[in-house]
Amino acid sequence: MYNPWEEIDLKVYESHMSLQSVYQLQALNELMKGQLHTYDANTAMILGIAGGNGLEHIDTEKFEKVYGVDVNQKYLDECQRRYCELADVFVPVCVNLLSKELQLPNAELLIADLLIEYIGYACFQKVVRLVDPRYVSCVIQINTDDSFVSDSPYLQAFDGLNMVHHQMEENELKGTMKEIGYETGSRAEKKLPNGKKLVQIDFARMKN
Repeated sequence: MYNPWEEIDLKVYESHMSLQSVYQLQALNELMKGQLHTYDANTAMILGIAGGNGLEHIDTEKFEKVYGVDVNQKYLDECQRRYCELADVFVPVCVNLLSKELQLPNAELLIADLLIEYIGYACFQKVVRLVDPRYVSCVIQINTDDSFVSDSPYLQAFDGLNMVHHQMEENELKGTMKEIGYETGSRAEKKLPNGKKLVQIDFARMKN
């Protein structure tokens, strides 16, 4: 199954995301630091890891395994090149999360930052069930206009994402997670320079 993320150049993506007018790479890095340090978990999985933004916050004394999942093998290769000091902990996993034959390892903490937008709620439920984490930490983007991609000189590179993009709603995500046994925990938001905002919502598996 074709995924437009397979064709987006990493340098273009990171250049766009780090523009002062966009500021998402920087904001996500700060959020990732908190996500990796908040929960008592020895294994983690990061969905849509791209070039590994935030991997420098991994505590190798705490984590035994951190799975980095992406559909683009070139992104994962770059993660391994940039963070070679994590070789004993970081495990790249190249899969298309939209695949019907999807298989994923288990992890105690699942991180999905600006990822659910590109697979939809139903697919995310499937992923969570497969990974079976105790904790799930998500970051979604709330748009204040009709465009989900911020204006920049690199805008044309992201034209194909319209094929897979889903508009996110906070309450719908909470309902989606409740359906599969996860209760809503902490919430935080970070405003961006262009009027958009990132909302982090964390979930914990309900006790039987």
